[in-house]
Amino acid sequence: MTTDPKPASPATAASNQGIASRLPLSDRADFERAERGLVAHHPTGLIENDRGRTVWDTSAHDFQRDGAPAPDTVNPNLWRQAQLNTIHGLFEVTEGVWQVRGYDLSNITFVAGDTGWVIIDPLTAEETATAALELANETLGARPVRAVIYTHSHIDHFGGVRGVVSDDDVAAGRVRIIAPEHFMREAVSENAIAGPAMIRRASYMYGGTLPASPTGHIDCGLGKRTPLGTVGLIAPTEEITATGTELTVDGIRLVFQLTPEAEAPAEMNFHFPDKRLLCMAENCTHNMHNLYTPRGAQVRDALAWSKYINEAIELFAADTDILFASHHWPRWGSADARTFLENQRDLYRWLHDQTMRLANHGLTPLEIAEELDRPDELDAEFHTHGYYGTVSHNVKAVYQRYLGWFDANPAHLQPHPPVEAGHRYVELAGGADALLTAARRAFDAGDYRWVAELVNHLVFAEPDNEEARELQADTLEQLGYQAESGPWRNFYLTGARELRHGPPDLDPARPGGFLAALTTEQIFDLFGVRLNADAVAGQYAVINWRFPDTDENHVLGLRNRALHHRAGVIDPSAHASITLDRTTLDEIVLGATTAAEAIGGGAITIEGDADALLAVLGNLDQFQRGFPIVTP
Repeated sequence: MTTDPKPASPATAASNQGIASRLPLSDRADFERAERGLVAHHPTGLIENDRGRTVWDTSAHDFQRDGAPAPDTVNPNLWRQAQLNTIHGLFEVTEGVWQVRGYDLSNITFVAGDTGWVIIDPLTAEETATAALELANETLGARPVRAVIYTHSHIDHFGGVRGVVSDDDVAAGRVRIIAPEHFMREAVSENAIAGPAMIRRASYMYGGTLPASPTGHIDCGLGKRTPLGTVGLIAPTEEITATGTELTVDGIRLVFQLTPEAEAPAEMNFHFPDKRLLCMAENCTHNMHNLYTPRGAQVRDALAWSKYINEAIELFAADTDILFASHHWPRWGSADARTFLENQRDLYRWLHDQTMRLANHGLTPLEIAEELDRPDELDAEFHTHGYYGTVSHNVKAVYQRYLGWFDANPAHLQPHPPVEAGHRYVELAGGADALLTAARRAFDAGDYRWVAELVNHLVFAEPDNEEARELQADTLEQLGYQAESGPWRNFYLTGARELRHGPPDLDPARPGGFLAALTTEQIFDLFGVRLNADAVAGQYAVINWRFPDTDENHVLGLRNRALHHRAGVIDPSAHASITLDRTTLDEIVLGATTAAEAIGGGAITIEGDADALLAVLGNLDQFQRGFPIVTP
């Protein structure tokens, strides 16, 4: 089996050349916006962790910088977006406000207050956040950090917080951390309960294993790529609970607008009335966003999203001269900012309304995805294109939000899983050779969507069939080369890579930097997700938990192969009562120790039946981060 990437097929080259001929690629307005206000670059463009491992390297994508023509292996519209996302440095947005862009998937914004920095969204990783702060301090003059604002509950907007502030400064009240209502609940639930599966899927969506090259990683659409750094979380010191809330933060006036269940479950926009400056968080960026993110998350509310943008127009547009966001580049000028907001508003409303119009005519999600295409009025704007989200998967998300995964056809109520279906399709096709012959004819005709569907059945029926794996890899590769969406390209090319090389061999998935921010109840929720129900068949246990270091009491029960929990109480009839520090529990969750080792070392003391504790902690699954996706 050939393991190297293949060139673009004639069909792919023709498709991409056709797209290029229809695009107004001579329009340089976004390049002018993205380059405007450049103050300084990172001195090397290389950011490393304390062990010398590369976290970020701007040179990796030098092959695609502005001026380089799009190769046949890249959709020319995605190539244009990728070139915009290679522009990096410290940029002045307006007087007293700067952004560092191009050293993380997201942007970090520095606002000069009366006595120090107010930082908006401290990136994904500590290392990139530290480098951005150093660049700002060295270029603009050193200032202490007085406040951090998290615009929303996604990791690329808070994960680098310890790179700009310390826990001690926050605990002592020297730094305010401001976030939208329910931030902690949403940040933790997204990254904890479904964390192992989401992280694995994210490796496909962001192309983490793909080398940067014309046949590999190009871009993520929303930004260049995700950094390979240290992630953490410090809880907010205050939350915004109502639209219209006004705060003065180190002398800077801010007026907030809550936008829950739009781009994130907990999110907010805010306006700087004295600067005529509007931050749209991640609700309006230079692409069509995801209503459903392929890495996996709750489906977002397109109707509410559109209405929040409309509300932002009503609240702030008349008093806004500059608009910026947590990704991409700003918009300058009142008219340009308003038009940008209106087009973004109309994009999400169109997705919502037209999906449900067709759903109410009886069309299924797959049929709606084929029927709808972005209208000409919106297609004329680059920022409505699907570099990140797509019409195809977003309309399915709208359908799912209202009607769920089931399209009402009873034949789809209980289909066979992939392996069982695969065997039946291979038999129906007349065997593996006959199926491959039909698939190769379709490949030669450029019908890659059909090849991917057809050969997938053979791969799952016969995962060791190298001809099937190679043809499927070649097919996914061509689909990736044609994709306008960065995540779609990354999914296709990562799938091709794993068909050729196999899935990555990774350590078990653990909460890592989030653990200290989890409540004890949330840790018990994780225990419930990890509990191997079959291994505790017939067992019943009630355990009191005492945590002296946090002054907490909890009761955890096991019954009917499921856990239940009560906080703030002690059950006098419990089978066992255990005493341990919360830090010891964290070490057990991280795998730094086991319950048996903690008991033997005296870190856990038990009154009553020790087997009750081991019934729970001894039967928790470990999740592997490298589970197979494109093979069974």
